Amino acid sequence: MATTTDPPLADEALDRLRALTGNPDAVFREHQLDAINDLVADRARVLCVQRTGWGKSAVYFVATALLRARGAGPTLIVSPLLSLMRNQLSAAAAMGLRAHTINSTNHGDWSEIERLIEADEVDLLLIGPERLNADRFRERLLPVVAGRTGLLVVDEAHCVSDWGHDFRPDYRRIGDVLAGLPAEAAVLGTTATANDRVVTDVVAQLTGGGTDGADRAELRTYRGSLARTSLRMETVELPHPAERLAWLVEHLGGDDPLPGSGIVYTLTVADAEQVAGFLQGHGIAAEAYTGQQGSERRIELEDRLQRDQVKAVVATSALGMGYDKPDLGFIVHYQAPGSVVAYYQQVGRAGRGVDHAEVVLLRGSEDRRIQDFFITQAFPSAERVAEVRGILAELGEAGATTREIQARVNLGLTRLEAMLKVLDVEGAVNRSHGRWYHAPDSTWAYDEQRYRTVTALRRDEQAAMAAYGTDGRCLMRTLQEQLDDPDPTDCGRCAVCTALRYADAPDRDLVRAAQQHLRSRPVAFDAKKMAPQAGTGTMRKIADGVRIEEGRALARRGDAGWDAQVRAERDAGRYSDETVAGVADLVRGWKVPVTWVAAVPSRLPGDAVSDLAGRVAAALELPWVPAVQRVESRPPQTEQRGAAQQAANVRGAFAVAPQVPSGPCLLIDDLRHSGWTLAMVGGQLRQRGASTVFPLVLSTAN
Repeated sequence: MATTTDPPLADEALDRLRALTGNPDAVFREHQLDAINDLVADRARVLCVQRTGWGKSAVYFVATALLRARGAGPTLIVSPLLSLMRNQLSAAAAMGLRAHTINSTNHGDWSEIERLIEADEVDLLLIGPERLNADRFRERLLPVVAGRTGLLVVDEAHCVSDWGHDFRPDYRRIGDVLAGLPAEAAVLGTTATANDRVVTDVVAQLTGGGTDGADRAELRTYRGSLARTSLRMETVELPHPAERLAWLVEHLGGDDPLPGSGIVYTLTVADAEQVAGFLQGHGIAAEAYTGQQGSERRIELEDRLQRDQVKAVVATSALGMGYDKPDLGFIVHYQAPGSVVAYYQQVGRAGRGVDHAEVVLLRGSEDRRIQDFFITQAFPSAERVAEVRGILAELGEAGATTREIQARVNLGLTRLEAMLKVLDVEGAVNRSHGRWYHAPDSTWAYDEQRYRTVTALRRDEQAAMAAYGTDGRCLMRTLQEQLDDPDPTDCGRCAVCTALRYADAPDRDLVRAAQQHLRSRPVAFDAKKMAPQAGTGTMRKIADGVRIEEGRALARRGDAGWDAQVRAERDAGRYSDETVAGVADLVRGWKVPVTWVAAVPSRLPGDAVSDLAGRVAAALELPWVPAVQRVESRPPQTEQRGAAQQAANVRGAFAVAPQVPSGPCLLIDDLRHSGWTLAMVGGQLRQRGASTVFPLVLSTAN
């Protein structure tokens, strides 16, 4: 491995670094100049596994400037997050580089950027990995870009490996780019969260040949210490969410708050919104940040955090890789992620440009359940894969849209989309212009053993996360060891090395207020607007005359409010007076003009749902009308995954009285999984005379 650099190149590189940083005294950190020399002088393939804040972006910005000055083509950066792209565009401009991005938020600029690329007036192009699978980019622009590329940068390169904590199938498309690179193109992969297993996989992914057919087997790797000396770490056991909400209020507000502004991480969108709402209610400037928000809203929140206009952004993993606020003062986890590696990646947002930042993990009793969901959803079964491929083989050249496939397979839309993306990347199916096709010449086979092995690895990582902070080991050293750091050492700063700081039980009044908050926010759910037709499964619009209204739920499955109580009471066969009162209060706060109450009869003996509905009607002083009967027992909706199967499972299972009251109806059910039971029973009620149907359930799955 080359470790010496030509002085003129070194001097020029240093000048570029100082222009980038705006610091006339800036110097390179260990391995930065070595990597730049490899890329510029040798046009080599390089992997940098370095801690967050080491300066990986400085390597590829400086290398880009030097390569372009030597006549090389533009740099192509594959980057996972829009927030990272925005930061990098600003940094590139500081060096005088002509940088552009093609992503989902700037469709209107694409044609002009394409013209600039073809005119060689772009020094650096940033794209998300999903662009590699977009028809227009892949067919029209990728061959042009790849054929001229002087440097390919794979940022957050661990995403290319399904052994890693954040595997993204679109990253596997990088192989197509590698195959089209000029012989003299350099390649750089960067990551802070790759252990030995992931590094081995990344090396294999990044050592493909170029257009000259040469096999560049060597990947020069620079691996540094992953210790973060600015972070003080602690774990706190607070099983109930109400305790954690109270803790957050005490430590984000009060007389001695956590320093500066920071991020509170949650595992789910619903938790991010609920935590932010509670903090706001106690005078703390907090905002929820999730992947379900539009890009403009996320940009706004990132900017507000940058400007310290909020104390905390309460975020899912959507705010992770790439977000750069050097003076971020704290990271708090409201729940634990599924692996120590993922945890290291998220806490790496803090303390990058300050000497001290606080990192606190608040453990909850629901952590494992949520982690289990993500683990079990990672890979589809061999049977489901065979079913989907069989459908596409049957359709032949006609192909099918994702929705058309879903109408024929017992699989939810999100999981189906994820499956198709993996199958496409691996060559088992093809996608073109929004339709999926069978790949008849593919030699692909379902690798069940690999999927089992990766799942077992996820379980090991989950166990390591559960042990984190409980086994007496230094918290930073534990992170280093999980990432196979060559020189892990005790940090001397964390709560294990020194003393606990945040372990005091939160104020009981605050805990009670938090519990009330958890129970006071009913969940809204949308009405079905499209329904699969019997037989064909084709989705058609539900007629206005039979469509139900937006509904409400007392709880969301797994939440810390009502869910555990209503499920226990469901199993016991009768709902408590407290639950009846909670439902009645929800209806009063909802303020819908219902004039009578009906129910979806329970599958369980005793029909606790009808009993509940009658008691709720009495509490609201409304008539209870037993208008619906269950005439046929069907399997639970939890066993039905696709819309066509879920709707078919409801058809014919219920009978509605020939005539029902004409006023607006409150339709009560216990658990909502797919929403098709409410949609179809409510539609029958409207056909029989109800002017409107407002659905209400005790707990909803989504």
